Amino acid sequence: MPSPKRKKSDPEDLALRRSIIEHCLAMNAAGLNQGASGNISVRRGEAMLITPSGIPYAQTTPEMIALMPLSGGREDAQGPKAPSSEWRFHRDILRARPEVNAVVHCHAPYATALAMTRRGIPASHYMVALFGGDDVRCADYATFGTQALSDNALRALEGRKACLLANHGLLACGPSLEKAMALAVELEALARQHHLALQIGGPAILTPGQMDETREMIRSLNYGNG
Repeated sequence: MPSPKRKKSDPEDLALRRSIIEHCLAMNAAGLNQGASGNISVRRGEAMLITPSGIPYAQTTPEMIALMPLSGGREDAQGPKAPSSEWRFHRDILRARPEVNAVVHCHAPYATALAMTRRGIPASHYMVALFGGDDVRCADYATFGTQALSDNALRALEGRKACLLANHGLLACGPSLEKAMALAVELEALARQHHLALQIGGPAILTPGQMDETREMIRSLNYGNG
Protein backbone atom coordinates (compact mmCIF):
# COMPACT_ATOMS: atom_id res chain seq x y z
CA MET A 1 0.00 0.00 0.00
CA PRO A 2 1.25 3.52 -0.65
CA SER A 3 2.86 5.28 2.30
CA PRO A 4 1.99 8.85 3.25
CA LYS A 5 4.42 11.35 1.84
CA ARG A 6 6.02 14.13 3.77
CA LYS A 7 5.94 17.38 1.84
CA LYS A 8 9.25 19.15 1.64
CA SER A 9 9.44 22.33 3.71
CA ASP A 10 6.15 21.54 5.48
CA PRO A 11 6.14 23.89 8.51
CA GLU A 12 3.31 22.07 10.29
CA ASP A 13 5.02 18.71 9.91
CA LEU A 14 8.32 20.09 11.19
CA ALA A 15 6.59 21.77 14.14
CA LEU A 16 4.92 18.49 15.15
CA ARG A 17 8.20 16.61 14.93
CA ARG A 18 9.96 19.20 17.06
CA SER A 19 7.10 19.18 19.56
CA ILE A 20 7.36 15.41 19.93
CA ILE A 21 11.06 15.68 20.73
CA GLU A 22 10.48 18.56 23.16
CA HIS A 23 7.82 16.56 25.01
CA CYS A 24 10.07 13.49 25.14
CA LEU A 25 12.86 15.55 26.67
CA ALA A 26 10.43 17.14 29.13
CA MET A 27 9.05 13.72 30.03
CA ASN A 28 12.51 12.50 31.00
CA ALA A 29 13.44 15.75 32.75
CA ALA A 30 10.28 15.49 34.89
CA GLY A 31 11.19 11.95 35.97
CA LEU A 32 8.29 10.35 34.08
CA ASN A 33 10.64 8.30 31.98
CA GLN A 34 14.23 7.11 31.78
CA GLY A 35 16.71 6.83 28.92
CA ALA A 36 15.24 5.84 25.55
CA SER A 37 12.25 3.99 27.02
CA GLY A 38 8.74 5.32 26.47
CA ASN A 39 7.39 6.69 23.20
CA ILE A 40 5.08 9.34 21.80
CA SER A 41 2.85 9.51 18.73
CA VAL A 42 0.79 12.27 17.15
CA ARG A 43 -1.92 11.92 14.51
CA ARG A 44 -0.96 13.37 11.12
CA GLY A 45 -3.97 13.08 8.83
CA GLU A 46 -4.37 9.38 7.98
CA ALA A 47 -0.95 8.66 9.44
CA MET A 48 0.97 9.13 12.66
CA LEU A 49 4.31 10.58 13.60
CA ILE A 50 6.06 8.38 16.16
CA THR A 51 9.38 8.39 17.99
CA PRO A 52 12.11 6.13 16.62
CA SER A 53 13.21 2.93 18.28
CA GLY A 54 16.15 2.96 20.69
CA ILE A 55 17.37 6.50 20.03
CA PRO A 56 18.11 8.66 23.12
CA TYR A 57 15.83 11.67 23.00
CA ALA A 58 18.73 14.11 23.28
CA GLN A 59 20.08 12.62 20.04
CA THR A 60 16.76 12.52 18.19
CA THR A 61 16.33 14.92 15.29
CA PRO A 62 13.06 15.85 13.54
CA GLU A 63 13.82 13.74 10.48
CA MET A 64 14.29 10.66 12.69
CA ILE A 65 10.60 10.78 13.72
CA ALA A 66 8.92 8.06 11.69
CA LEU A 67 5.79 8.64 9.60
CA MET A 68 3.51 5.62 9.50
CA PRO A 69 0.08 5.17 7.88
CA LEU A 70 -2.66 4.16 10.32
CA SER A 71 -3.76 1.57 7.78
CA GLY A 72 -0.33 -0.05 7.59
CA GLY A 73 2.48 -1.52 9.62
CA ARG A 74 6.14 -1.09 10.38
CA GLU A 75 7.13 -1.96 6.83
CA ASP A 76 5.19 1.09 5.60
CA ALA A 77 6.98 3.56 7.86
CA GLN A 78 9.01 6.37 6.36
CA GLY A 79 12.21 7.71 7.88
CA PRO A 80 15.87 6.86 8.41
CA LYS A 81 15.12 5.09 11.72
CA ALA A 82 12.68 2.33 12.57
CA PRO A 83 9.58 3.43 14.51
CA SER A 84 9.18 2.58 18.17
CA SER A 85 8.72 -1.10 18.94
CA GLU A 86 5.38 -0.10 20.47
CA TRP A 87 4.00 1.25 17.19
CA ARG A 88 1.13 -1.24 17.32
CA PHE A 89 -0.71 0.23 20.30
CA HIS A 90 -0.08 3.77 19.07
CA ARG A 91 -1.53 2.91 15.65
CA ASP A 92 -4.44 0.93 17.07
CA ILE A 93 -5.44 3.59 19.60
CA LEU A 94 -5.36 6.38 16.99
CA ARG A 95 -7.28 4.19 14.56
CA ALA A 96 -9.95 3.15 17.08
CA ARG A 97 -10.35 6.50 18.88
CA PRO A 98 -10.95 9.40 16.45
CA GLU A 99 -11.10 11.87 19.36
CA VAL A 100 -7.51 11.00 20.28
CA ASN A 101 -4.74 12.85 18.46
CA ALA A 102 -1.76 11.97 20.65
CA VAL A 103 -0.58 9.02 22.75
CA VAL A 104 2.06 9.18 25.48
CA HIS A 105 3.68 6.04 26.86
CA CYS A 106 6.23 6.17 29.66
CA HIS A 107 7.69 4.16 32.52
CA ALA A 108 6.80 6.60 35.29
CA PRO A 109 8.07 5.17 38.62
CA TYR A 110 4.91 5.09 40.76
CA ALA A 111 2.53 4.16 37.95
CA THR A 112 4.93 1.42 36.93
CA ALA A 113 5.27 0.21 40.52
CA LEU A 114 1.49 -0.25 40.69
CA ALA A 115 1.51 -1.89 37.26
CA MET A 116 4.17 -4.31 38.52
CA THR A 117 1.66 -5.50 41.11
CA ARG A 118 -0.96 -5.68 38.33
CA ARG A 119 -3.33 -3.32 40.09
CA GLY A 120 -5.01 -0.21 38.76
CA ILE A 121 -5.99 2.93 40.62
CA PRO A 122 -9.48 2.88 42.18
CA ALA A 123 -11.51 5.96 43.13
CA SER A 124 -9.11 6.83 45.95
CA HIS A 125 -9.01 10.46 44.77
CA TYR A 126 -11.68 12.44 42.95
CA MET A 127 -9.21 13.28 40.15
CA VAL A 128 -9.50 9.68 38.96
CA ALA A 129 -12.72 10.91 37.32
CA LEU A 130 -10.60 13.02 34.96
CA PHE A 131 -9.69 9.80 33.17
CA GLY A 132 -13.27 8.92 32.29
CA GLY A 133 -14.48 6.42 34.87
CA ASP A 134 -14.40 5.21 38.46
CA ASP A 135 -10.90 3.81 38.13
CA VAL A 136 -7.78 3.67 36.00
CA ARG A 137 -7.52 0.09 34.81
CA CYS A 138 -4.40 -2.01 34.54
CA ALA A 139 -4.22 -3.86 31.22
CA ASP A 140 -3.39 -7.56 31.27
CA TYR A 141 0.25 -8.43 30.72
CA ALA A 142 1.66 -9.18 27.28
CA THR A 143 5.17 -8.96 25.85
CA PHE A 144 6.16 -5.47 24.77
CA GLY A 145 5.70 -4.61 21.10
CA THR A 146 3.17 -7.37 20.44
CA GLN A 147 -0.33 -7.25 19.04
CA ALA A 148 -1.51 -8.94 22.25
CA LEU A 149 -0.27 -5.94 24.26
CA SER A 150 -2.06 -3.55 21.91
CA ASP A 151 -5.30 -5.55 22.21
CA ASN A 152 -5.02 -5.58 26.01
CA ALA A 153 -4.36 -1.84 26.10
CA LEU A 154 -7.38 -1.08 23.92
CA ARG A 155 -9.62 -3.08 26.26
CA ALA A 156 -8.26 -1.28 29.32
CA LEU A 157 -8.81 2.08 27.58
CA GLU A 158 -12.48 1.50 26.81
CA GLY A 159 -14.25 4.58 28.18
CA ARG A 160 -10.95 5.86 29.56
CA LYS A 161 -8.21 8.34 28.66
CA ALA A 162 -5.40 6.38 30.31
CA CYS A 163 -4.45 3.00 31.67
CA LEU A 164 -1.58 1.15 33.27
CA LEU A 165 0.18 -1.70 31.46
CA ALA A 166 0.93 -4.69 33.69
CA ASN A 167 4.64 -4.98 34.56
CA HIS A 168 5.37 -2.17 32.12
CA GLY A 169 4.22 1.44 32.49
CA LEU A 170 1.39 3.81 31.59
CA LEU A 171 -0.50 5.05 28.55
CA ALA A 172 -2.26 8.43 28.30
CA CYS A 173 -4.30 9.72 25.36
CA GLY A 174 -5.56 13.17 24.51
CA PRO A 175 -6.92 15.46 21.79
CA SER A 176 -3.48 17.09 21.63
CA LEU A 177 0.03 16.19 22.68
CA GLU A 178 -0.06 18.83 25.41
CA LYS A 179 -3.22 17.34 26.93
CA ALA A 180 -2.00 13.76 26.64
CA MET A 181 1.19 14.75 28.45
CA ALA A 182 -0.78 16.61 31.13
CA LEU A 183 -2.80 13.43 31.73
CA ALA A 184 0.38 11.38 32.01
CA VAL A 185 1.70 13.82 34.61
CA GLU A 186 -1.59 13.72 36.53
CA LEU A 187 -1.71 9.93 36.41
CA GLU A 188 1.79 9.61 37.87
CA ALA A 189 0.81 12.04 40.66
CA LEU A 190 -2.27 9.94 41.45
CA ALA A 191 -0.20 6.75 41.38
CA ARG A 192 2.21 8.26 43.89
CA GLN A 193 -0.61 9.42 46.17
CA HIS A 194 -2.34 6.03 45.95
CA HIS A 195 0.93 4.27 46.69
CA LEU A 196 1.50 6.44 49.77
CA ALA A 197 -2.05 5.82 51.00
CA LEU A 198 -1.49 2.07 50.70
CA GLN A 199 1.44 2.42 53.12
CA ILE A 200 -0.76 3.79 55.92
CA GLY A 201 -3.64 1.36 55.84
CA GLY A 202 -5.16 1.98 52.42
CA PRO A 203 -7.35 4.77 51.07
CA ALA A 204 -11.07 5.28 51.55
CA ILE A 205 -12.71 4.70 48.16
CA LEU A 206 -15.24 7.18 46.80
CA THR A 207 -18.66 5.77 45.94
CA PRO A 208 -20.01 5.56 42.37
CA GLY A 209 -22.46 8.34 43.26
CA GLN A 210 -19.66 10.60 44.47
CA MET A 211 -17.71 9.90 41.28
CA ASP A 212 -20.80 10.68 39.16
CA GLU A 213 -21.06 14.04 40.92
CA THR A 214 -17.38 14.68 40.27
CA ARG A 215 -17.68 13.86 36.57
CA GLU A 216 -20.66 16.18 36.26
CA MET A 217 -18.68 18.96 37.93
CA ILE A 218 -15.76 18.28 35.57
CA ARG A 219 -18.10 18.51 32.58
CA SER A 220 -19.80 21.68 33.77
CA LEU A 221 -16.49 23.42 34.42
CA ASN A 222 -14.77 21.95 31.36
CA TYR A 223 -12.11 20.97 33.86
CA GLY A 224 -8.96 19.50 32.42
CA ASN A 225 -9.87 20.59 28.88
CA GLY A 226 -8.78 24.19 29.03
